[in-house]
Amino acid sequence: MDIVNIAAEAYASNFSFEEDDLLHEINQYTTATHDNAHMLSGHVQGSFLSLLSTLLQPSRILEIGTFTGYSALCLAKGLKPGGMLHTIELREPDAATAKSYFERSVYKNNIRLHLGDANEIIPTLNEQWDIVFIDADKTGYISYYDLILPAVKQNGVIIADNTLFHGQVLEENISGKNAKAVHAFNEHVKNDPGVQQVLLTVRDGLMLIRKL
Repeated sequence: MDIVNIAAEAYASNFSFEEDDLLHEINQYTTATHDNAHMLSGHVQGSFLSLLSTLLQPSRILEIGTFTGYSALCLAKGLKPGGMLHTIELREPDAATAKSYFERSVYKNNIRLHLGDANEIIPTLNEQWDIVFIDADKTGYISYYDLILPAVKQNGVIIADNTLFHGQVLEENISGKNAKAVHAFNEHVKNDPGVQQVLLTVRDGLMLIRKL
């Protein structure tokens, strides 16, 4: 199911601030070479992440699901001086690609890439998070959320990607495993009295969650 009008997305892209050269290169490379290029945040969503991070001026960011590094570099744009972004990737080839781009970035000393299972890595980080971006395996969303929420600062923000999951969550009888998991996550957050949330129809759905 197409949930984003192609013409509207192109129009939005035209009126969003431009990618820098490195982001544009990652976008082009991933689109041209990666079998799962649709997983890239892309221009409009990336611009949103950059703008949100810049407004919040975080000192600590956690990203669960690095992919080829695009979203991490978008989020890093808002870091305070001396701030740090930790990003976790399970797939070694994607981590290697992301690392190559991070090393060419002005944020190379502000990004720490972790290779492995987020459930095992997160408890070792011993940080308090201003922003968390969840964009990994959908069946793990609830587990990641419950794991990181105690370490999110008051008024800190969690951003969950793909919360409309290709429109499959709109089906009367949700059948896909990932769509079921995303819908369960959306319900889980909705029923959490400790947060305030809004689900935005940006790209494949972004849920913004503020810890109260």
